[in-house]
Amino acid sequence: MNQRVGRQQTAARAPLAERALRPFQEFAHRESSSGLLLLACTAIALAWGNSPWAETYVNLWEIPLAVGAGSFVIRESLHHWINDGLMAVFFLLVGLEIKREILVGELASLRRAALPLAAALGGMLVPAALYALVNGSGAGAAGWGIPMATDIAFALGVLALLGPRVPLALKVFLTALAIVDDIGAVLVIAFFYTADLLTGALGWGAALLALLIGCNAAGLRHPAPYALLGLALWVAFHESGVHATVAGVLLALTIPARTRIDAGEFLERGRDALAGFAAAGVAGADVLTSRAHQEAILDLETAAEAAQAPLQKLEDKLHGVVAFGIMPLFALANAGVPLAGMAQALSSPISLGIMLGLVLGKPVGILLFARLATGLGLAERPADVSWRMIHGAGWLGGIGFTMSLFIAGLALGDAALLTEAKLGILASSIAAGTVGWLLLRRAPGAAE
Repeated sequence: MNQRVGRQQTAARAPLAERALRPFQEFAHRESSSGLLLLACTAIALAWGNSPWAETYVNLWEIPLAVGAGSFVIRESLHHWINDGLMAVFFLLVGLEIKREILVGELASLRRAALPLAAALGGMLVPAALYALVNGSGAGAAGWGIPMATDIAFALGVLALLGPRVPLALKVFLTALAIVDDIGAVLVIAFFYTADLLTGALGWGAALLALLIGCNAAGLRHPAPYALLGLALWVAFHESGVHATVAGVLLALTIPARTRIDAGEFLERGRDALAGFAAAGVAGADVLTSRAHQEAILDLETAAEAAQAPLQKLEDKLHGVVAFGIMPLFALANAGVPLAGMAQALSSPISLGIMLGLVLGKPVGILLFARLATGLGLAERPADVSWRMIHGAGWLGGIGFTMSLFIAGLALGDAALLTEAKLGILASSIAAGTVGWLLLRRAPGAAE
């Protein structure tokens, strides 16, 4: 009770700006918040795209924007800058998450990674096969990669809505599965959805990537050289024909993941700095004018800087920008699909293939391959995670949404075909998310 009163008194003494921002900060720290914001932007896009002002929706994203210097200028639509430019930042974050998971996370050891690896593999192969079965060599044949994707933000957002009903191990499993799924999506984009290559620009990209690797090897930790070289890498890939978002993943793999000091040395240096601060005296002291206090604070900041990896710091900084800025904007720019003739569009081979892939292929593939991996002794199911829970998580894997929309934009050039794909993605994602939530809400626990 006293602690609560103390927190309330501290909050009351906080500056007005801090008190005004606190509700937004609390919203941003909730796991489900980014998914809710994505859902809101999707609803706005659908309402706008089907309103009397639908033409303004289309015209907004087609506004041309030019960026460049001197004679070199890149002119693209606002829609293109969002999908190829801002989404490169999203893929930078994806790459950072992949690298972290491989180094120290659930993918760090083959034994721990085996179950989500197998599940993710099934969750990619079965949907792609079902889509190909429906579409064959027809007009939408190139869209086989669309139902392979999982929207990690939406999937984890739905899981977060269930709170303590689901064990931590299931959240870890779904996160690792989605990371492996992201790896698959990046490889599909790089190898199968790349236009004709310009070897000159690709050569510049390779040289810039080598420079970035050299920066890492030389121990450079400041973000400036990585930002400048990363921007140049994006331009090179944009001009080469390789989808420019791949540059984000490659840049992420060159960001240093090492710390300069370990936990023990940080504790020692931290204690020394705090002891120096205490020795300078506190009674009546003004930290702004006390040289001894400033030196102690600087020593503590230096130790904190050395104990953090640049990869971790960049991932933390990008998370809010991507979750609450880039992804909602992407949804707003891509989800405004005309619903006129929806029934006919949903019965097209493209929509049917996507719906079969996401609503049937994802849960079946994830559960089947997870069962096979454990049955063959290649993986172990966590003790507090039941097969019903994995089945429910498999349905959440069918929320393709933003990643599926992104791949659809690469795979299908025709506007009519793209509309069919978007309607299939939206319908499938809603259905998969709803069924997954219901299954996990009713899951009894780990006991079979």
